[in-house]
Amino acid sequence: QVASMGSNLLIVMSGSITSGGLRMGSGTQMTLTLEDAYAIERECSAVAAVAPMLNGVAQVVYGNQNWSTGIQGTTPGILEVRDAALVSGRPFTEQDIRAAAKVVLLGQTVVDNLFGSMDPVGQIIRIKKVPFTVIGVLEKKGQSIVGQDQDDLAYIPVTTAQKKIIGTTFAGMVRTILIKARSATDMERAERQITDLLKQRHRISPKGEMDFSIRNLTQMLQVAEQSTRVMTLLLGAIASVSLLVGGIGIMNIMLVSVTERTREIGIRMAVGAKTWAIRMQFLVEALTLSLSGGVIGIILGVVTSEILSQLAGWTTIISPLSVVLAFGFSGMVGIFFGFYPAYKASLLNPIEALRCE
Repeated sequence: QVASMGSNLLIVMSGSITSGGLRMGSGTQMTLTLEDAYAIERECSAVAAVAPMLNGVAQVVYGNQNWSTGIQGTTPGILEVRDAALVSGRPFTEQDIRAAAKVVLLGQTVVDNLFGSMDPVGQIIRIKKVPFTVIGVLEKKGQSIVGQDQDDLAYIPVTTAQKKIIGTTFAGMVRTILIKARSATDMERAERQITDLLKQRHRISPKGEMDFSIRNLTQMLQVAEQSTRVMTLLLGAIASVSLLVGGIGIMNIMLVSVTERTREIGIRMAVGAKTWAIRMQFLVEALTLSLSGGVIGIILGVVTSEILSQLAGWTTIISPLSVVLAFGFSGMVGIFFGFYPAYKASLLNPIEALRCE
C-alpha cells in the first residue's frame, strides 16, 4: 500500500496549512499554477518528475453503463511520480496537454464497471457529456494506506480539465503538484528548493505567510506507522484482557462444576477411577468450553469483516494462520485456566465426596 502511492513523493498544496485539534488541512483557494509546476521541474535539481493535479468527481458514461469516479487532470509526469504503468494503450503526450485533447487513461475499477472484460482502448466515453477517447488502461494498484481505491479514477490532460471538465477561477490554476525527488536522500533538498522557488515566484517576503504548503509523504507515512503501532498495542492489550477475563470465567465455571459434582467424582473414584482420569475429564471439559468460544469468535470475526468490507468498502484479509493462532490460543486458555479445577477435583477424598449431598 505504501509503495503504491509512489516513492520519494512530495505534495505541494494550495493555501497555507491550518490546524484545529488533531486535524490539519490546507486552504481551499487555488494559489498554484501550471507554470509553477513547469518551473519546479525545470529549475529544481533535486526533482526527478512533476505532475500538477486538478481533481474533481464526475459521472462517466459508456453506452448504457455509467460510473461516478474521480477525474484527475494532470500531465505525462504522473506515471513516473506515482510509479504507475499502463497495461495497454499509450500515455499522455505534451501535444495532448498543449491541445487540451479529449483523451483519457482509465483505472481498472472504472474499466471493470464500464466495460467488463471488453478492451476499452479506442472506445469513446462521456465525462460530463463531453466525449473522450480511451487511450490507455492503468495497471492495478489496489487500496492506498488510507483505504482509498487507487484504481477508481480517470486521468485526463490538465488543460482539458481546466477548460472543459473541472474549470478554475483563473486560467492555468491547479490544486496540487505531486513531485518525485531523485532519491530518498534528496527529499529535504528538494523541499528547500521548491519552497525557495515558489516564494520567489509568488513574491512572498522572507517572513511573509506562504500561500502554499509542502507535505513530505515519508513523514506522513511515519506518522501513520506510529499510529498503527499504537493501535496494534491497544488492540493487543484489549485482546489480552479479554483472554484473561474469559479464562477466569472458564475457571469459575469449572470450580462450580467440581463443587456441584463432588458426589459424582466420589462414585467414580470408588469404582476405581484414577486421579489422572478425573483430572483429564475436567481438563477436556474446560478445553471444550474454550474451543467452542474460539469457534464462535472466529465465525463472528469473519462475518463482521465481510459486513465491514461490503458496507464500508474496506479490504479485509483473513489469513489461515490467524485463524489457526486464534483457535490455538483458545485451547491454551482452556488448558491453563482449567488445570486448577481439574487438579482440585482429582485431590478429592472419595469417602468425603460420597458423603456430599
